[in-house]
Amino acid sequence: MKVVIVGAGFGGLRLARQLNNKPGFEVILIDRFNFHQFQPLFYQVATAGLDASNISFPLRKVFQKSNNVRIRLAELKQVIPAANRIITDTEEIGYDALVLATGADTNFFGNTQIASNAFPMKSTVEALQLRYRLLQNFEKALSVKDENEWQRLMNIVVVGGGPTGVEISGALAEMKKYVLPKDYPELDFSKMNIYLLEGTGKTLAAMSERSSAQSSRYLNRLGVKLMTNTLVKGFDGHEVDLGNGKTILSSTVIWAAGIKGNIPAGFDNMLVGKGNRIKTDRYCCLKGYHNIYALGDLAYMETPQYPNGHPQVAPVAMQQADLLAENLKLIERKASPARQFEFEYHDKGSMATVGRNLAVVDIPKPRLHFGGFFAWMIWMGLHLMLILGVKNRFFVFCNWLYNYITYDQNLRLIINPQKKI
Repeated sequence: MKVVIVGAGFGGLRLARQLNNKPGFEVILIDRFNFHQFQPLFYQVATAGLDASNISFPLRKVFQKSNNVRIRLAELKQVIPAANRIITDTEEIGYDALVLATGADTNFFGNTQIASNAFPMKSTVEALQLRYRLLQNFEKALSVKDENEWQRLMNIVVVGGGPTGVEISGALAEMKKYVLPKDYPELDFSKMNIYLLEGTGKTLAAMSERSSAQSSRYLNRLGVKLMTNTLVKGFDGHEVDLGNGKTILSSTVIWAAGIKGNIPAGFDNMLVGKGNRIKTDRYCCLKGYHNIYALGDLAYMETPQYPNGHPQVAPVAMQQADLLAENLKLIERKASPARQFEFEYHDKGSMATVGRNLAVVDIPKPRLHFGGFFAWMIWMGLHLMLILGVKNRFFVFCNWLYNYITYDQNLRLIINPQKKI
């Protein structure tokens, strides 16, 4: 069976590894990048806490000893279901089974002005671009004479109070407190503002009430200006226009307010569900097709426990990949369709970190909540386990340990590959 997997995120890579060296399978893994990206730590790359290489792992190294998995560096352009073929920017590829694990992209909700000027954070490249912008703003602030322009360079606005928004706001607040005054003694960081804007009434809305309230207290303790029930109407690169008519001077807006599925061309709009996700049955198979599947953030699967689709988190993608791997093995052996497994998500909990010794953890069964230092240790331990590669885990742990002891990290480099020396 020739299985083509598009996307090497948590779901796509997990499926490829499950089918690795399994007899009866030929696997082609396609991605725009030649490395797997550990998305939960993008915010630490953006705030110079980790090097980009620490959370990236070369795909070809993963499958160096594979007899049946091959890598293609390409971008999917179109799916032709009638011909069992896909078109990429480099070639056409046929398949017996197609697995779409293209993940999700930033959702700007149709606001082109914000899309043009705000910083998303859905890839390592975007995290690095944000890092460079933040550091360049501080360099410019050293020579700016106009007070409004100075404040614009120093203010940072984060939009979206989910885990990404909370985590990067806390990391920026700790940079402001511990690191930046030593790097830029000429600047008055007491006038620097970090705003976190959330459209609903609380942060971490998908977590428990205790986690939401605790995260808000942690943010306030760190000096983040938390503004709930606040919508953003526009951002022109200089001012943030709020729904209540007020404005905030800022040249840097970090958009963490929503995501949408990356649906490739070739499918009817009737297949598109909430959040621009593609509708699947309980076997991860696209409705109306017998050999096209979707995993993770892209898949919209309604179940009795999750009538509005599953949360767009890594454990969902990995559990779906495990199920699909078993079902594909049954299909390859020509087993009865009745023997295939239906997907049921087993939620093991959710967590978010706000800063040093500050995190929240919710565990559904048994219903438990942790906060503070113990939750922070759980968060670090789990993320270290999930990072791909022993070397990466070692360097991430060393960076965290060094940062904890010294309150600093030596990764604040401004590298612009487009500028010739």
